[in-house]
Amino acid sequence: MKFVIASALMLLAPAFALAQTPAKTESKPAAKSESKPAAKSDSKAAAKPAAKQDAKSAKSSEKAPAKKAVAKSEPTSSRTQLKSATNQVAAGIMAAEAALSPAELAIADRVHTGRIACELGAFVTVTAEPASPGHFHVEGKGFKYFMSPVATTTGTVRLEDQKGGAVWLQIANKSMLMNQKLGQRLADECMSPEQQLVAEAIKKNPPVSVLEPISK
Repeated sequence: MKFVIASALMLLAPAFALAQTPAKTESKPAAKSESKPAAKSDSKAAAKPAAKQDAKSAKSSEKAPAKKAVAKSEPTSSRTQLKSATNQVAAGIMAAEAALSPAELAIADRVHTGRIACELGAFVTVTAEPASPGHFHVEGKGFKYFMSPVATTTGTVRLEDQKGGAVWLQIANKSMLMNQKLGQRLADECMSPEQQLVAEAIKKNPPVSVLEPISK
C-alpha cells in the first residue's frame, strides 16, 4: 500500500511542476511589457509638447524685438538728419555774421592779448578765438564777453560785444572795459607790457599840452 502511494506521488510531481512554471513565465513578461513601454511613451509624449512650446516661444521672442527695432529706427534716423541739417545751417549763419572786413581784421591785428593787469589789482584776459579770426574773448572777475573789432575815426582800437553791451577800448598807453548797458566801467587803467613801456616813456617825456604857451 505504501509503495502504491509513493509511486502515485512520483507520477504527480512532474504535473505539479509543469503547472507552476507557466505562471512564472507569464508574469514576468507581463510586468516588463506593462512598465517599460508605458514609461517611454509617457516621457516622449511629455517631451514633445514641451519642446514645441519652447520653440514657439523662442520664435515669438525673436520676431517681436525685430519689429520694434524696425519701427523705431526710421524716426531716429530722420531726426538725426534734421538735427545735422539744422546745425549746418546755424553754423553757416554764424560764419556769415562773424565774417569781418579787411579793415576790421587790420584792427584785430593790433589788439593786445594775454592777461592784462588793471588798477585795484584787477585783471582782464584777452584771448583770440582760433575758430573765428578777428574775434576775442574778454573776461575777468564777474564778466565774460565775445567781442569783434569796430572801426573808429580816431584810430582807437575798439572791441564790442553787442549782445552783452560791453566795449573794450585800447589806446597807446592803457585800455578800459565799459558796460554801456549799465553805464559803468568794469576795468580801468589796464596795461599790457607794450602799453607799460609807452606809459613810462610818456612819464619821462610828457607831451606838450596845446593849452601851454610856446616858449621862445
